[in-house]
Amino acid sequence: MSDVVIYHNPACGTSRNTLALLREKGVEPQVVEYLKQGWTREQLQALVKAAGVPARELLRIKGTRADELGLTDPAASDEAVIAAMILDPALVNRPIVVTPKGAALCRPAELALGLL
Repeated sequence: MSDVVIYHNPACGTSRNTLALLREKGVEPQVVEYLKQGWTREQLQALVKAAGVPARELLRIKGTRADELGLTDPAASDEAVIAAMILDPALVNRPIVVTPKGAALCRPAELALGLL
């Protein structure tokens, strides 16, 4: 399956486990190290749409400035969350796996299996 993408942070154990699980299942995904590459508004909007969740569901809170920036406030709009994620890619939780079946934040790693 060459049409699988993982938005990956190699420093994250869950992200490494998800990548290993995909490979164990015979899938060699396109690996995007989003902390190096960054995000565009279009990419994040497409991920939110494919996952069928609000942008806040992809927000990483632990170890980030999400609370300080007001992004955990239920009144924070998807646009505000996405704008912050563009400026600080670490605000995006990981790993996110995208396949023709959709997209999901794969925490735990086994959630990726539902996308294969």
